[in-house]
Amino acid sequence: MAITIVDVAKKAGVSPSTVSRVLSNHPRISPATAAKVREVLKELGYHPNIMAKSLVSKTTNTIGLILPRPAEELFLNLFFSEVIRGIVTQSARTGYDLMMTTGTTEREELEAVTRLVKGRRVDGVILLYSRQSDPLISFMLEHGFPFVLIGRSDDFPDILSVDNDNVQAAYDATRHLIAQGHKRIGFVSGPPNLIVSGDRMKGYLQALKDAGIKARPEWIVEGDFLQESGYRAMSFFMCLPERPTGLVAIDDVVAFGVLRGLTELGYKVPDDLSLVGFNNISLSELSTPPISSMDIGIYQIGYTASQTLIRAVKGEAMPQKRVIIPHRLIVRESSLIQAKD
Repeated sequence: MAITIVDVAKKAGVSPSTVSRVLSNHPRISPATAAKVREVLKELGYHPNIMAKSLVSKTTNTIGLILPRPAEELFLNLFFSEVIRGIVTQSARTGYDLMMTTGTTEREELEAVTRLVKGRRVDGVILLYSRQSDPLISFMLEHGFPFVLIGRSDDFPDILSVDNDNVQAAYDATRHLIAQGHKRIGFVSGPPNLIVSGDRMKGYLQALKDAGIKARPEWIVEGDFLQESGYRAMSFFMCLPERPTGLVAIDDVVAFGVLRGLTELGYKVPDDLSLVGFNNISLSELSTPPISSMDIGIYQIGYTASQTLIRAVKGEAMPQKRVIIPHRLIVRESSLIQAKD
């Protein structure tokens, strides 16, 4: 039989209402009484009924996480596991659980979010990615539901968000290759409907322009945040009459695909092509050769997004609505060779 507040009160020699106040950290309970009650709580192994508590407080102590679509990418790209690690760590420290959902289509995705919001299954939501004209953001705003976006929105610039300066980060990655003497620099991008793809493309193009290097459309390939995108890009690039000598990949997983494709074609990094990736996931240091990568603070992004959402749920004032996590380039062997232009 489950231990109840009445059982705890009887054992501690106090009223049930006193036990309830101790559980809610009521300031009028003396430290001595609180300590005695907590000792009994621990001794009896009492756990509060979260469902009953949520009915009274109208909160769930749970935050929702909207996964990317298709959800398979979550398990194929370490970016997502690392950002979720940051979210879980901060949420657990503040007593919040995590509920994850997604959909295979935009309609299913919206239906899943609708169930979370209208069913009050969560207190707030984190959107794990930012898309152009995202209906989920419009839905959250329409219903006045707390949410935080990882990324940014062109349509709604004043929402709570956690992001990098992706334009500047891609600019810096490209400038690194330019500083190595490269003038023929390619770019493997992500899906065009994702804002991060557009921002990093913009930074890449601006770096070329500032260096007086003309952008070549045939050296830009769009794909997904998957290894296969990098692999396909290499099959295309290395068959061109004039191929790039340097390459910026929008993601380290994509960069792994680049390495695989080059190896199968008999080319070497950095001898035949210098390479810079994004996200600085743990495997980038262990690859052959180790990949230069833009560290965007993935764990910190997740941690900060969770922290920001929980503050919003509690009604705390926000010092700023848009938080920018700093980036830094980690230079490794994949780009440490002078261009042979």
